[in-house]
Amino acid sequence: MAAVQMSGIFKRYGDTQVVHGIDLHIDDGEFVVLVGPSGCGKSTLMRMVAGLEEITGGELTIGGKRANGLSPQQRNVSMVFQSYALYPHLSVYENIAFGPRIRKEPSTSFKPRIEAAARMLNLTGYLDRLPRALSGGQRQRVAMGRAVVREPELFLFDEPLSNLDAKLRVQMRTEIKALHQRLKNTVIYVTHDQIEAMTMADRIVVMNAGRIEQIGRPLELYDRPANLFVASFLGSPSMNFVEGELQRGEQAIALKLADGGEIALPHADLSAAHGAKITLGIRPEHIETPAAHNGVAMEVEVIEPTGAETHLYGKIGGSTWCATLRKRTAVEPGQRVALRLPGEHIHLFDTESGRRLG
Repeated sequence: MAAVQMSGIFKRYGDTQVVHGIDLHIDDGEFVVLVGPSGCGKSTLMRMVAGLEEITGGELTIGGKRANGLSPQQRNVSMVFQSYALYPHLSVYENIAFGPRIRKEPSTSFKPRIEAAARMLNLTGYLDRLPRALSGGQRQRVAMGRAVVREPELFLFDEPLSNLDAKLRVQMRTEIKALHQRLKNTVIYVTHDQIEAMTMADRIVVMNAGRIEQIGRPLELYDRPANLFVASFLGSPSMNFVEGELQRGEQAIALKLADGGEIALPHADLSAAHGAKITLGIRPEHIETPAAHNGVAMEVEVIEPTGAETHLYGKIGGSTWCATLRKRTAVEPGQRVALRLPGEHIHLFDTESGRRLG
């Protein structure tokens, strides 16, 4: 196992810089997820850690050893890819044994490791099969077994579940997390799926345009996003937003919307001046309806019943909003509902910079 330290890491292709000065420390045995939209630089950063991409600048240490100039083989890391990367003509056993054989390890050394990995990953009955006889989830387990047998200091997962169907992704998330709890290796996991990030990570690193937007534990980022990007990226359905101007009265503070409506902000602790451009955010599950008084009116346009909950979609201040109800409702499209926005769940951001306020 090994701690990882990235100091000022950047990557440039010609005149184009795609990763901008990443500073990140990952503790020994920690499960860290890099999350962000496609093209944000997370996979490029992962490949620099693996040694598959040259580091343009900055320092990388793995287990206290400078890794910038080391080959992938010298870094003692194992990587699991999105595409499984299995040899179709080799059995499951031979696929898992491929690395030790290349390193010329004696079979007496690696055979017990393969058998242990197969038991751990429920592959014991499949060792003689070819990859084409396996399901997608079983193939991904084989790829994980190949990584485990190497006994690396660091596991790297690059979007390993994106080729699986939704039900299998849920199952494999649990299996990867359980594997980490058994082995206690350091893990860096790349995904664009914020549900994977929330459910698997000890800490999440949210990236955007080659930079880190925020680092923290999953619920820290969910409950207190540092800016509009993080607030909008984490959560499904995503956080609702509406822009307006801050209105300071003698005894009250409110957000005046573009359509003339107002949202009271009784709990706001803001230094922003009267007339400042503010963006209000609230998560769909924190909205209450019907509101007893001082509600915000929304005309329902679309209703999505999921069984466990119901999503109501409509517009507030020109922005599309979603309210998630835990109870079933008789509301129909075209009806107006009064929404209560609990002050303790309201997030306020500076519209221009996107920074969190208060």
